[in-house]
Parts: sequence; structure tokens; C-alpha cells
Amino acid sequence: MTSPAALAFETTPDAALIVDPHRDAIIAANAVARRLFAGDGGSLEGVSFAELHPGQRPALVVFTEAVLTLGRHWTRSLKPRLASDGPRDVEYVGVRLPEGDRILVTLSDLDERRRRDANAEADRYIRDGIAEWRRVERFFQDVERENQLILRAAGEGVYGVNADGITTFLNPAAERMLGWTAEELVGRNMHATVHHKHPDGAHYPHHDCPIYAAFRDGAVHQVADEVFWRKDGAPLWVEYTSTPIRDRGAVVGAVVVFRDIGQRREAEAKLKAALAEVENLRERLELENAYLQEEIRLEGRHHGIIGTSAAIETVLRQVELVAPTDASVLVTGESGTGKELIARAIHEASRRRERPLIRVNCAAIPRELFESEFFGHVKGAFTGAFRDRVGRFELANGGTLFLDEVGEIPLELQSKLLRVLQEGQIERVGEERTRKVDVRVIAATNRDLDAEVRKGTFRRDLYFRLNVFPLHSAPLRERPEDIPPLALNILRRPGRAPAGRPLALTEGDVRRLTAYDWPGNVRELENVMERAIILARDGKLRIDLPAAPASRATAPAPSKATGHEILTAEDLRARDAANIRAALVAAGGKVSGPGGAAERLGLKPTTLASRMKALGVERG
Repeated sequence: MTSPAALAFETTPDAALIVDPHRDAIIAANAVARRLFAGDGGSLEGVSFAELHPGQRPALVVFTEAVLTLGRHWTRSLKPRLASDGPRDVEYVGVRLPEGDRILVTLSDLDERRRRDANAEADRYIRDGIAEWRRVERFFQDVERENQLILRAAGEGVYGVNADGITTFLNPAAERMLGWTAEELVGRNMHATVHHKHPDGAHYPHHDCPIYAAFRDGAVHQVADEVFWRKDGAPLWVEYTSTPIRDRGAVVGAVVVFRDIGQRREAEAKLKAALAEVENLRERLELENAYLQEEIRLEGRHHGIIGTSAAIETVLRQVELVAPTDASVLVTGESGTGKELIARAIHEASRRRERPLIRVNCAAIPRELFESEFFGHVKGAFTGAFRDRVGRFELANGGTLFLDEVGEIPLELQSKLLRVLQEGQIERVGEERTRKVDVRVIAATNRDLDAEVRKGTFRRDLYFRLNVFPLHSAPLRERPEDIPPLALNILRRPGRAPAGRPLALTEGDVRRLTAYDWPGNVRELENVMERAIILARDGKLRIDLPAAPASRATAPAPSKATGHEILTAEDLRARDAANIRAALVAAGGKVSGPGGAAERLGLKPTTLASRMKALGVERG
């Protein structure tokens, strides 16, 4: 090295290195650097720059990248590994060289510099009397310089103020959130610019400002929900921390780190609104449930069983007799005669009325799910059992279990039901634990169970267990005097009649209703009345009743005396059943649709289905 530049490099009093940061290699080192790092006679060329700073690679990368980016940078955070006792407090200054991406790094002994600075400071104080505010200003400039890379990379806003509340710096994130540039805010009063009023527009006195409090009391202040004001006058909801800055023990300002919480506040507001809506729905459902329970109770009391016929009076007397006991009740009768209503009346008049009445439609339970439905199961008991399930017997514990269509229970499953009724104990499917239950059973069927027992399709012992107290619900055709009050009750139910247009039954309506034999019983009457309400015009009901099946059947041979054959009720039922079967055969077993049995008979499909069930006619 004979050039002046090489000579200057070799003889500079500070340690100097030329480094290729991309290859992490030292290209050249002057005599001071070789002596400092490698000892006398050692060489550093080709040595890894990172090896001279063990465990400090992240800080080294930040320093070298800053030099390459800014052209010049310095740091005091690096601690070199030295070959001999030397300075431990070192300042690195890096300069990017014009040739490629190499940098010149010089190391200065800070202890020596501080001694020189102390002497120079004393000279300056004696000579010039430098003011304190200049020292503070330099301090903030140093803070800004040392933290520039971090501040620019931070996603949160960073804001600096001195002890007079004057803005000293802000990072790009703060500029973006506040809408001000650093040039516009630096030198201005921070509180008066972005923090001068509350969210409601009220004045915010500076002596109440938590940011200023940090450099007044020297404590960290955290605020979770306040507003900074953007340049365009819009509020910016923020949470922030104001931390005091000290220099040589004296508080000289504060650094504010803040975050935009507008989206979070909006999400929290939406969540609160959703929770409030859920709470309102919950309260409404509770009220509706309470109302429903009350309606069920009212409907289930004795006066909820509408009618004045001898059959209804008999039913009411029987309910009064059996309700206070725990005896099993078997309610028989055709579909639609109100068997469930009778069961509810018994339950509501019993000591179990504070516990639930659980209804089970036995005809709707698949054979393979019978035990699970009645007794419950544990998780993993069978495929699809993803969680424990409580059975109907446990749900009805302390109350009443209503077994609707009990005659539909398959024969092979009846023994399991009988065992529970006898022992009062159940086992969930997949569990060996026995659970005791206290359940009163009311069963209902439209079948003749006595005949089913004789045929062997229903267990005799189960029949006797259920038929402790038999109770029959008479069909509507056997109590025509109950039809008018039932129709009026349906007509007067809330929400049935159009608002402002009361409807009433005429004498003609009553005659038509009582003349019909109602194969679908009360359920069919409800359907007819609801249809009449819908079709009503000018306050008059339009009652649409199916034509009598007898008029569409083959006319019987006339008798000599009257010109007509006299048939008993049983004969009429048999003839109607035969007529329906003939229509089904002609329609290929099809009930509804074009060419179906309902169309051939001139009936609605729902009416035909009701009659088939009442007459015991099977589709196939």
C-alpha cells in the first residue's frame, strides 16, 4: 500500500476495517485494528466480521444494513471480542465506500473520548456557557438518530415531546394515523394540536393530560380509551402509553406509543349489540315459554276438554278419579279424538303437575333407535353417538310419560319397556350403570289392544301393566252435541278470525256440521273450520265439507217398503271401506295425484287419508 489513501488508512489512530457485509468478510485492517483484534503479528484479512462479535449477528446486520442504506451510520451497541485488554466501550462508525457494497468501519475508544469531551465541555462552559436547552435538544436528536430504523419499522405510532410539551419527533406510523407530517408537527405544542378536546368536544385542559403527567411526575401513564384529533378534524380512537425520558437522572420529556383502536371499538360495539340482542331474545323466549306453559296448563285443565255430551262427562269424572293416583292409564279411541288432551288433563290434575309431561310418538321411532330414544345412550355407544344423550324416561323423571300410539311398538321391544315399568330402573345404551326413575305412564292407542293380544302382536303382560285404568275417548260422530261448542271454540281462538271482522256460526252451519260423520274427528273439524275462516267473505263462513261417501258408492237395491235398502252403521262403514279399497286397486295403490284414489272418489287426499286410517284400510 503506497498510495496516500492506503497510507492514511494504515496510520489512522483509530482501529479501521474495510468489510464486505454480503460475504461477511474483512477485506483489510489497519495496524491498530490488527493489534486490537489479532494481537501483534496477526492478520484479519478474510476473517468473518461476525466472528469478532460472537452472539451479536442481529445487531451487526442492523448496523451494516443501516450503513449501506443511509451511507453513514454509527452505533455503540456492539461489543467486540478483543485479543488483549483494550477498550470495552467502543463506538462504531460505518461509511459506505464507492467501490461496490463495501464499508469502512472505524472503532473509537469511548473512555478516551469521554475524557476529551469532559475537557472540551469544561472549556466550553468556561468560554461560552452553553445553555441547558441545547444539551437537551442534542439528546433528543441522538435518540431520534439511534432509533430511526426501529421507529420507521414500527406499526404503532411513536410520538416524542420535551418537558415543555413541544413535539420533537414522530414516526411514519404516527404520520399516517394522524394525517400530519413530521415537518408540520415538530416544534408545535403536542396537546394543543392533537389532544386538545374530549370525544364529546369538551375542552381538555393540558394539566389533566396523562402524556404531560409522565414528564411531570416521572411515572408511566397508560390510557385505554381516548381520542387524538387528526389533521382533518376527525377523531382517532387510541390507546397509548406515555413513558418519561430521563437524561442523567432528570426527566426531559416523554415518548408516547399509541395504537388505533377504532376497528376494535367498532367490533366491540357490534358484539355488545349482538349480545344485547341475544339477551333480548333469551328474555323473549323465556316469556314465550312461560306463556306457552300457561297455555298448555289452561288447555289441559278439565274445562279445556270441550263438550257437554254424556261421553265427555264420563271422561271428566274418570280424570277426577285417576289423576290423584300414580296408576297407569290407557286412553283408547280413534285418531283425532283428543287423547293427548285427556293425558294433559290427568297430568295437570295430579301431584306431578310441577314436573314435565313428556310425549313420545311410538310410531315415529325407528326400530333401531328405540332403546336410545327411551333410555338414552352414552358417547360412543354406537355409530353416530357423538355425545351422551338423556332418554325420555329420564326427562320425565318425577313427571308423566305419555306414550302415544303405544300399539305401534314392535313386539320384540315391548319386553324392554315392560321391564322398566315394573322395576322403575333404566340403563343407557352403552352404560352398565343403573338409574332409578319415577315416572307415571299414560298410554294412548287407536288400536284394539285386546284384539292385538289375542293375535299375539302385543304382549299380554304389557297390556295389563298399561291398562290399569282404561279410559275411552269417543269419536265425534257419537257425540254430535259437542260439535257446535267445539267449532265455536276453534272460531274464537286468538288469531283465527280476520281483525275487525268477527265471524259466527249460523244455524245452517251447525246443521251441516252435525250432519257430517267426521271420520277425522276433532282434528278434521279443526281443519274444516280453519279453511272456512280463510274462505270467509263479508263475515260469513264458507264451510267446505266432503260429500258423503255413500252417495258415490254403488247404489243398493231398493227395498219394497221404502224404495231404499236400510243399512246399519256397521254396514255403512264396511261399504265405505270396500269402496275405498276398490278405488285403491283401480289406482294401483296410489292415494293422491292424477288418477289416484282420492281423485276417483272425489275426495281431497287428506280427507281420504283420514278415512282410511279411521276405517283401518291399508294402502297395499
